Amino acid sequence: MKLFMLYGCLTLVLLVHGQDQSGFISIDCGISEGSDYTDENTTISYNSDVGYIDTGTNHNISSDYMSADVSRRLSNLRSFPDGIKNCYTIHQAQAGGDKYLIRASFMYGNYDSKNQPPEFELYLDGDQWHTIRFNASDFVRAEIIHNVPATTAYIHVCLVNTGLGTPFISGLDLRRLDTSIYKTNSGSLKLFNRIDLGSTTNKTVRYPDDVYDRIWFPDTTEEFSSPEWEAFSSSYNTDALSANNYKPPYQVMATAIRPVNGRNSLNFWVEIGYPRQQMYVYMHFAEIGPVQREFDIYINNASWSPGVVTNYLRPVTISSPYSMSADLRLNFSIRAAAQSTLPPILNALEVYEVLELRSPTPTRQSEFEAIENIKLAYRVERNWQGDPCVPKEYSWENLRCHYDGNSTRIISLNLSSSSLSGNMDSSFSGLTSLESLDLSNNNLTGLVPNFLSKLPSLKTLNLSRNNFIGSIPPALIEKSKIGSLTLRSVQFLVPKMDPNENHISKSMVIGG
Repeated sequence: MKLFMLYGCLTLVLLVHGQDQSGFISIDCGISEGSDYTDENTTISYNSDVGYIDTGTNHNISSDYMSADVSRRLSNLRSFPDGIKNCYTIHQAQAGGDKYLIRASFMYGNYDSKNQPPEFELYLDGDQWHTIRFNASDFVRAEIIHNVPATTAYIHVCLVNTGLGTPFISGLDLRRLDTSIYKTNSGSLKLFNRIDLGSTTNKTVRYPDDVYDRIWFPDTTEEFSSPEWEAFSSSYNTDALSANNYKPPYQVMATAIRPVNGRNSLNFWVEIGYPRQQMYVYMHFAEIGPVQREFDIYINNASWSPGVVTNYLRPVTISSPYSMSADLRLNFSIRAAAQSTLPPILNALEVYEVLELRSPTPTRQSEFEAIENIKLAYRVERNWQGDPCVPKEYSWENLRCHYDGNSTRIISLNLSSSSLSGNMDSSFSGLTSLESLDLSNNNLTGLVPNFLSKLPSLKTLNLSRNNFIGSIPPALIEKSKIGSLTLRSVQFLVPKMDPNENHISKSMVIGG
């Protein structure tokens, strides 16, 4: 199997830590607008979720859960007692093709005084990402690395009520990554484990030490506790240890594990817990002493990466371009090569689960923007959240979509009896795939816009029981005459003075 080996180079410009947060979106869910702040420990700047979502209510966790160990960000949350699907919509600076680390945090903290944590689903765009379930902990974190489709500039993170309690969220982070890293053959990468081997502090490492704000956990679990190896570290902390595209923090790379008592292999496992799961593995190595060693890597007794060579202060990341099947657990063995005089080492390990994207493609971007603008212009009082069309089972009410594999389009919109008022917004012209539009029984005023005649697929139009003035655009009348458009019950026109002729123009009624 072909493996990717990404080495660092000492001639690279040293990384600058901790100050550049471009590509970061850091949302504190549940704080009021204008309450933005900077976390004193991470130096990350957090913003209110106002502007990303327009549903839900703000709460603080119970004072019983407030402590020095609970960050400011986890002391509040936004809950969603209404609607099945509630979504955060994040607009990127540019359309599609970017890769993001997306992390959602949930701290229950008995905010509702029920002592009964809920269970609900977390969706990314149209795909189920994670089941949020609180077992022995009041805190849950979900993380994924996601390639944004090139056809959209939007990311939707949705909470779906499954009838097991009110969904809520404490925080939402997006971190733009280099597109050359964490490549997959298909799908997104759900974080399973990210381990800092040989940690001397037993503390997590994240931004500003990790420029991508990945969270590295110390190796304190059973899988990484063995009398057959030892931890060792270097006091020579240098950005050279981070000098490859993955940019692992030097605080992580300056520690490692190695076998003891003359053993020539490191053997450990990662418990997956369920069979036939596709996984990706990323191993990070760096020689932290002035030596060189060579070793071979085996996973589940199969050769995975032979002939790995480490050099002093030059990081190397080993990964596979294809996922591997895991049956309940992954068994790892890193063995010294026959010609090597030194045992193997391991500095850090990442394991990801493949999330296949099975939903249809997102709604065409221009049509999503059009329907969002219509929603805002008329303050539509419906639970319109996230992508209008995907997933299919949670598509917006009162509209229908067409799915053809390459593009998802809005083909029908019914906003009758929706308390719409004012002129007909120009955003309707962006719904270029519409076949049916019903705006009857509202309080729409002004002229009937000519752009309706330019909607190429429109077959049915109902504008009855409104307060339009003037004449129907001739192009609409012509389409009705030749049978390509049905104008239903258009009995709404108010007489309007013709400024060029000193009389009242006649209203025209089509249909009935």
